[in-house]
Amino acid sequence: MRNRSFHVWASRGATCSAGKPRAWRHAWLAAAALGGMLPFLGPMPAHAVKVGPVTDPIGVIRIPKGAPIQIGGYWVISGPDTALGTDSMRGARVSFKDHGDAIDGHPIKFSVEDDGCNAEGGQTAATKLAANPNIVIVLGPACSSAATPAAPILWRAGITNIGTACTAPALTAADRKPEYDGFVRTIFSDSEQGKADANWLYKQLGARKVVAIHDGSPYAQQLAAVMAKNFEALGGKVLSTEAVAPTDVDMHPVLTRIATEKPDAIYMPIFVAAAAQIVRQAPTIPGLEKTPLIGGGALMAPDMIQAVGQQIIGFRITYPDVSPDSMGKGYPKMVDEYKQMFGEAPISGYHANAYDAATMAVMAIKKVAVIEKDGTMYIGRKALRDAVFATTFEGVGGPIGCDKYGECAQFKPAVYEYTNADPSTFKIGVNPKRIYP
Repeated sequence: MRNRSFHVWASRGATCSAGKPRAWRHAWLAAAALGGMLPFLGPMPAHAVKVGPVTDPIGVIRIPKGAPIQIGGYWVISGPDTALGTDSMRGARVSFKDHGDAIDGHPIKFSVEDDGCNAEGGQTAATKLAANPNIVIVLGPACSSAATPAAPILWRAGITNIGTACTAPALTAADRKPEYDGFVRTIFSDSEQGKADANWLYKQLGARKVVAIHDGSPYAQQLAAVMAKNFEALGGKVLSTEAVAPTDVDMHPVLTRIATEKPDAIYMPIFVAAAAQIVRQAPTIPGLEKTPLIGGGALMAPDMIQAVGQQIIGFRITYPDVSPDSMGKGYPKMVDEYKQMFGEAPISGYHANAYDAATMAVMAIKKVAVIEKDGTMYIGRKALRDAVFATTFEGVGGPIGCDKYGECAQFKPAVYEYTNADPSTFKIGVNPKRIYP
């Protein structure tokens, strides 16, 4: 998939200094550009680096007076899941605007790469961002498929990565590998989503036998596994776990097989293209005409309505509760600004998470930046990483505070149901409307 870049405040002048280890870093990036995923190589510099008044174990970014602070981003901004990434990117831009599009007199240059919501795209996007020695910090992505290969690439370059909508449990698990030490996220873990989904399926929907469908992505596969574990702990039975490809068009074979198992519900936390095919085709399969189909967070988008058509009515998705009364007190103001800037209401549910990620980045940069009398700014890379982990505040999406593995947000469960087949009626809380709690 072709990558596209978006730039704000395009200018030059920032330089990155990391002493002798810089040659090592460039060698790694050259290898990464060839498509290889290298094992974690341990601490990047052999010795602490001193640039101007700042000494840091990883490296120091020097930003001359008036030069921009370069912040990177990577999200899915093309294809059927565009709403996920575009909504996140917009949320970050609203936050930067609220900070005057500048930090301590230095304009923010925001450069975003398209990751395609897949591993290859995430690797490519991260390699591009890591190759820029002036990138201070990176926001995103929306998809765990992209974050899984990208976060290690960024951290090997000394760049902290704040995830905004990637929820795979492994990304912030206690046993995650050292190459993820630079990754945090302002979105919940699916270890909580999966548990909540199992509770709703068993206790609210009344299902006792379910089939799970994933698409092989870290997000869908891990979420389906967590739900299954918790559903069976409640006394339910997972009849089977099926796999489809994101590009599959004919779902009749897998749906016919599922029909023979006679499930009470089908749980399918997958993405728009494949999910739309299932929603359209399932009612045509004998035995599945009335079987509830339950989707996941990636399907909160007007593109899902467009892809499914009339059969979208009644389709339900499990999702974090993003109703105004469950969000931070600054959320209504943020939504108003979003509408003013982009001419429409939020097009997915992760704008608040991205706003909080951008706010976290700005706060951490302000905390560690050392500014000399001539206006030159110095930022230690390890110091910035530690400041991000230590940052706490009341975000527009709720309280933000990270544990030592980079989990910084809390999960509030909800279920939404689509009520109208017209994509122009998409509005979170109306179409789809919240039906639980």
